[in-house]
Amino acid sequence: MQEIKELMLKKEALFSKYATKSSLGIRLNPEEEDIRPAFFHDSDRIIHALSYTRYIDKTQVYSYKDNDHVSRRIIHIQLVSKIARTIGRALELNEDLIEAIALGHDIGHTPLGHRGEAVLNEISMKELNEYFAHNIQSVRNYMEIENNGLGLNLSVQVLDGIFCHNGEILTPIYQPNYDKTVDDFIKEYRNSYKDLNVCKKAQPMTLEGCVVRISDIIAYIGRDIEDAITLGLFDRKNIPDEIVKILGNNNKDIVNNIILDIIKESKGKPYIKMSDDVFYALNKLKNFNYQYIYSDALTKDEDKLFHDNIERLFYKYIKDIEKKNKKSSIYTLFLNNMDKKYLDNVNIKRQVLDFICGMTDTFLQNEIKNIKK
Repeated sequence: MQEIKELMLKKEALFSKYATKSSLGIRLNPEEEDIRPAFFHDSDRIIHALSYTRYIDKTQVYSYKDNDHVSRRIIHIQLVSKIARTIGRALELNEDLIEAIALGHDIGHTPLGHRGEAVLNEISMKELNEYFAHNIQSVRNYMEIENNGLGLNLSVQVLDGIFCHNGEILTPIYQPNYDKTVDDFIKEYRNSYKDLNVCKKAQPMTLEGCVVRISDIIAYIGRDIEDAITLGLFDRKNIPDEIVKILGNNNKDIVNNIILDIIKESKGKPYIKMSDDVFYALNKLKNFNYQYIYSDALTKDEDKLFHDNIERLFYKYIKDIEKKNKKSSIYTLFLNNMDKKYLDNVNIKRQVLDFICGMTDTFLQNEIKNIKK
């Protein structure tokens, strides 16, 4: 077996000096690894978790659209993983660490995408005086919800990359915080519930985490345009020429041009960056998408309906727990399976937020229908 372990790590001899070796993987609860390197093992734990299965029916941008070619959250995850591993391989980084971060980074997303997240944040602030954000919830899922509330014991480097992945924040350079410790990560995670700026400003402790962070926006920026075109909501000709001449006007060219630019600008460097032209064009495209695609993803009536229904569900589940209504789905599908540690230490309002966040779009829709009967 020792020979197999060494074979699994053979490629690491070719790593850049800035790569994170698998031997550096840290678990909050130490355990002996099998033949799989730590980060490789983490990817297995992530894809075998029940929450990973639910990616397939969670909104990326468009909810409840009758078109099988529109992206769901699972497609975005695969795109981030592939893009990040392409960059990582070219820069001689640890692809196992990159893949684990990429596969797990969006597990904290709610049903109905960012709109669902905004509603749960509103409820969380009102009821707990704590923020709800999908990257915080992603870490929470793997540390405190999965495995019946006992967590998956993922490597700290993976958890940190997930925590710091925020692809909505675009910067010209992604510089790892190589001095970040385990205690620093835990402090950032805990403090982010009270101060959202903590996670917005947090930098990954690894260069691999930086690769996933920039890959997140590369994966969605062009694909979201293609989805809008597929639904007949957008015309490709409307993309400004100043963006098109640098990045292109379709997802294939946008992804390829940004990846090649990053590889050229970052090879042999202890950071990830883009050229000034590509950064300018990508920032312009991001703002353009927010104005002409994301702002129109929901009608005002849909927005209000989603908000009101999620809020109704939240208070229904609170009432069910207070009255010990064991027939409620929050018991039969969630609380009955949770370890005593979770049940005894987690506020019931946080328990309800955890339950709703984990729902798929279809399950949420069915629960809403049930309370209307």
